[in-house]
Amino acid sequence: MINKKISEQIEEYLLYLSGIKRYSENTVISYKNDLYEFIDFCSEKEIFKPIQLTERFFKNYLIKLNSDNLNKTSISRKLSSLRGFLKYLIKNEIIEENPLKNISNPKTQRKLPETLSLDSLMDIFNLIDEIEKDVNKNLVVKSIFELLYGSALRVSELCNLKINNIDLERKLLRISGKGSKIRIVPIGESSINVLRSIITKNDTIIDKDIFLLKTEDGNKLYPRYVYRIVNKYISLVSDISKKSPHVLRHSAATHMLDRGADLLAVKEILGHENLSTTQIYTHVSIERLKKTYKSSHPKS
Repeated sequence: MINKKISEQIEEYLLYLSGIKRYSENTVISYKNDLYEFIDFCSEKEIFKPIQLTERFFKNYLIKLNSDNLNKTSISRKLSSLRGFLKYLIKNEIIEENPLKNISNPKTQRKLPETLSLDSLMDIFNLIDEIEKDVNKNLVVKSIFELLYGSALRVSELCNLKINNIDLERKLLRISGKGSKIRIVPIGESSINVLRSIITKNDTIIDKDIFLLKTEDGNKLYPRYVYRIVNKYISLVSDISKKSPHVLRHSAATHMLDRGADLLAVKEILGHENLSTTQIYTHVSIERLKKTYKSSHPKS
């Protein structure tokens, strides 16, 4: 293993991420794209073995990334992918030291996530009834919004949700999140009504180990389909720049904190590994508070 080329080591690392670490398919693809680009750079410089990787080499790679006019966030992500790979090499005793240890990520100012107002979300639910006249499509579209916002699910979690993951009596969802980590998420009352309607339609099916939501063709829900639905309805009620499904998750977290929810509880609902990831929403709430003050307080 120690004599393998960088490209071979990267292939084994990607298998490790998907098979052992159980990273999601999208995450592995992201790592793959970053690391394959790195392989190309190594080939250009005739660097083929991990033992040839030095701090100077990585500094040259950083210069190359900057010359490609990549933004700081993209560069930070690529360096993060490489750090994970180097950590893997050290763990397997392929290299002794991390040549990236003295190279910092470019400083970036983290953007606050965009959110929808509660009024806009209510408008969306009214519009669904106006637009989606087919009963089955109406229930699917409502469920998409109910679960992405009401239970703050990720798109992948929504698409993979099965009927036997739902406990209507206890008002809970059993979610398999990032890295196949299981968490229990509460369901709101309005979500329960919609989910009960869908499950009732499947009562004749003995096997409950089936996906809850399906497209018009009867196939499993997929992320692109969800994106089109969410983008369509957000575009009708809001002029925010991002109109992706993740906006609903951002909105759910922000609204919970706006109403005094405990930060640790929100962290558990969202399935975040680190509290720092959840804390970004406290900044969103503070910014919303400032805007409200400036727009309504006589002394502002």
